[in-house]
Amino acid sequence: MATQESGQQQPGTGRGRRAVLGAALLGAGAAAVGLPGVARADERHGPGHGHGHGHGYESLPKPTVVAHRGASGYRPEHTLGSYQLALDMGAHVIEQDVVPTKDGHLVCRHENDITGTTDVAERPEFASRKTTKSVDGAKLTGWFTEDFTLAELKTLRAKERIPGTRRHNTLYDGRWDIPTLEEVFEWAEKEGRRRGRQIWLHIETKHPTYFRQLGLGLEEPLAKLLRRYGRHKKNSPNFLQSFEPGSIQRLAKLVAAPRVVLLSSANSRPWDFVEAGDPRTVADLIKPEGLAWLARFAQGIGPTLDLIIPKKADGSLGTPTTLVEDAHEADLILHPYTMRNENTFLPANFRKGTDPAAYGDAFGAFKAYFETGIDGIFSDNPDTALLAAADFAKD
Repeated sequence: MATQESGQQQPGTGRGRRAVLGAALLGAGAAAVGLPGVARADERHGPGHGHGHGHGYESLPKPTVVAHRGASGYRPEHTLGSYQLALDMGAHVIEQDVVPTKDGHLVCRHENDITGTTDVAERPEFASRKTTKSVDGAKLTGWFTEDFTLAELKTLRAKERIPGTRRHNTLYDGRWDIPTLEEVFEWAEKEGRRRGRQIWLHIETKHPTYFRQLGLGLEEPLAKLLRRYGRHKKNSPNFLQSFEPGSIQRLAKLVAAPRVVLLSSANSRPWDFVEAGDPRTVADLIKPEGLAWLARFAQGIGPTLDLIIPKKADGSLGTPTTLVEDAHEADLILHPYTMRNENTFLPANFRKGTDPAAYGDAFGAFKAYFETGIDGIFSDNPDTALLAAADFAKD
């Protein structure tokens, strides 16, 4: 999902850890009913917030744990191995980012630039495909999905994106290929039948304006796939998300599945706004009038965590904003991004020691964010997030 860069499993104690281990052993069945002590939507929200009727996303445990690119703290991101581990850990929802191939198939990559997440640079047969492009105003040099057919992409192997920080994940380099979104739907159906419940997904359209200008619009093929697998309805077990409100508006006309607008830093502008000359920034969208506008076509927002609790000059957490309260007033849920266990991604006051790749006090940071009233959170480490959610519910 997010471009903000914010594990290994750490020992836990007590009932919370046993619950998560039990969920994994039972095929994550606990995610269907909520871990012990994790309040459900109707227990966490009062009247007037549109939650608590037990249908669709309203039935998810709160706080909802969204596995960011799968269990990407432990496996190379956006692989079936990463998704499977997240599900086995008990994640409530598993995220996919989608980009197109040259021949119009949707594949799961965080970016269309696959230089850092595949072995393409080591493949001499594709050396000539290396190029420089401008994607949403950023100049990038590398290899891009839109220059490969699906058959060509399937010859590549996935690898760890940040090996300097997640050295243990490099063990799995080359083990998995790039999954198509259709393969993920097939996997989710198979796992759903095996576990006797729906498997929730969180699907993001990446750079939709950029791809539409190339004749590779994302929304129509996504909607076609959603309809094919019965995931297009109001209570279907998936969220659709994008940093471009226009993409969500387009999807709202095609399918009824719940939709989330992602929000980056306050001074940034969605790229479709830039292209259209819309002067509004994210700071405008998180004002009550902006949230009311988003609520016309979305059911939630996915803000960067800094919009929930800004950081001070020293990198520690400051005072929470009113965004959670304001969004709930507009009848929007909040799934902010992204919590990661490593020091380098944690607020300064939750870091431990001097090794940026070592784990800090992730549980303390989770608690601080949960206390704001958010409905869920994206995490690279879903097992940690689940334990933190169980701890929070017991407090």
